[in-house]
Amino acid sequence: MLIYKIFRAPEWAELVKMGETPGAPVDVADGYVHFSTAKQVAETVTKHFADEDNLMLLALEADTLGDALRWEPSRGGALFPHLYRALRTADVLWSKALPLTDNKHVFPEGVE
Repeated sequence: MLIYKIFRAPEWAELVKMGETPGAPVDVADGYVHFSTAKQVAETVTKHFADEDNLMLLALEADTLGDALRWEPSRGGALFPHLYRALRTADVLWSKALPLTDNKHVFPEGVE
C-alpha cells in the first residue's frame, strides 16, 4: 500500500541533500513523521497546506517500513500512518510536484 508525505520545497531539498530527515517541523514536534493514505491526502493538503505552492508529494510503500511504521488514530478517529524513525531518501518510491492551480492542489493521476 502506498502512503504519502507532503513536503514544502525546502524540506524536500533538505531530505535530498542529507539523505534523511526527521521531517517537517510538525513531525519533529510530534516525534514521528506524518503520512496519509491515498484517501486521506487531499484532506491533509487542504487542512495543513491550503494556498501553499511549491509542495512535493512523496510516495512510499508502507510494507517496506517495518515496525517503525504505526497506524494510529488521528483526524476523526481514522488511522493514519506515522513513521517513528528518520525518513530516508531510499524509502521514497517517487516524488512529484503538487502544483497549486486555481487555489486547488493538482494531484498526480491515481492519487486522491
